[in-house]
Amino acid sequence: MTAPATARARHGAPTRWERALLLICALGGVLLAFIGVRYLLVPEAAARTFGVPARPTGHELYHIIGIRNVWLGLLAISYAVLRQWRALALWFATGAVVCFADAGIAARALGALPQIAFHVGCGVCCAALCAATWRAGARAR
Repeated sequence: MTAPATARARHGAPTRWERALLLICALGGVLLAFIGVRYLLVPEAAARTFGVPARPTGHELYHIIGIRNVWLGLLAISYAVLRQWRALALWFATGAVVCFADAGIAARALGALPQIAFHVGCGVCCAALCAATWRAGARAR
């Protein structure tokens, strides 16, 4: 990083790289919130996209998943807006574990490759964003 970029990072103005990273993190939160809203509005379709069959008789499970995704998405957006690098890193680390667990659930439930690949891909993205936000937090100190 150049000296002016380092100075900007220390004095509160985000660098171009940090702005891009914050945007990606916020978009991840928006995606998760969208998935949550989709579970609330069209739960059976969301369940099939996730990779599990639409088995429950009521929509309680879908509402639980939807609300979980909405608040987790909003939490990621909040961390990005507030430039809470370490909180974002921990959020994405946990997200990676959840994504890989979701891939296992989808594999056991329907075994559809597109859904499994989606969850694994999201886990890899979360792991990469965890590393990037952790580095950004270390530089901001």
